[in-house]
Amino acid sequence: MGLKIKAHKAIVVVLFAMLLAAPGQPAFAKSIGVIMTADTQYYRDISKVLGDALGKDVEIIVQKPQPDPMSWTNAARKVVGAGASVIVTLGAPATLTTMKETSDVPIIFGGVYDPDSMNMTGKNATGMSSSVPIDKVIKQLSEISKFAKLGIIFSKSEKDTIIQIRDIKKNEAAVGFESVMFSVTDQVNKDEIKGVNALLLTTCGVGMMNIKNVVDIARRDKIPTAALMSGGENTGIILTFSADPKEQGEGIAEIVKKVLGGAKPADLAVKQPKQIQVILNLKEAKAIGLSIPASVQGAASKVIE
Repeated sequence: MGLKIKAHKAIVVVLFAMLLAAPGQPAFAKSIGVIMTADTQYYRDISKVLGDALGKDVEIIVQKPQPDPMSWTNAARKVVGAGASVIVTLGAPATLTTMKETSDVPIIFGGVYDPDSMNMTGKNATGMSSSVPIDKVIKQLSEISKFAKLGIIFSKSEKDTIIQIRDIKKNEAAVGFESVMFSVTDQVNKDEIKGVNALLLTTCGVGMMNIKNVVDIARRDKIPTAALMSGGENTGIILTFSADPKEQGEGIAEIVKKVLGGAKPADLAVKQPKQIQVILNLKEAKAIGLSIPASVQGAASKVIE
């Protein structure tokens, strides 16, 4: 009689497990939190590649906060509170905020410009750098149109954009220009950005979410634009240098799998990008009367005509 009871109990356990794994009610062994610095096309592209690479056996909790400190903090707390096994952060602000909220949950970052300058590596953090060669961006932009004043759109709340300004200013003497700073908070004000001969958009979340306004300014003043992150090229940004989002997503997924398998983030070196996209919107340049040199066209990995 005792044997029959044990057998019945075993059947019940198996049936319960089958119900948990039934369609519509998946039983996930692990959950991954994804926090974007802003809801931009670049971060969405990385997130999609990441999800495809991790497969359907992992639950992914995505947070798309507004690009401000309180929203980043709330998003980090939600993901930590949900019990995520690993947190993926896209962009420096989301990463730095999440590192403040937890020192226990592994953090794998991506889309971060120069993580070493921000001391992001630690016992629970590693990931993918998205640094691009600023000197080449400035050189090609100046070949499109020689500028005396370069307008830089950034955010005081985003430390990586301030580091990008530092690297841009290193080129002032050699190229012969003056940097003019435009800090944005919740929008790009078209009336406030003027008096420059070219515009460079940093990885600033507000700027990337207001690409149309940036392009409208460029069309109004007939000046070239450049960006350090993809996602605005089809809207009208003329020159884009960007770490390939596909490489970022696949690289992050590889690190996540290692961490889920027991590896410690502190033992995994930050990966440097090998694929840098150089996207040229030739159609937009012609529309505002700019002539693109053959050297710039030849350096592009993608040309929009």
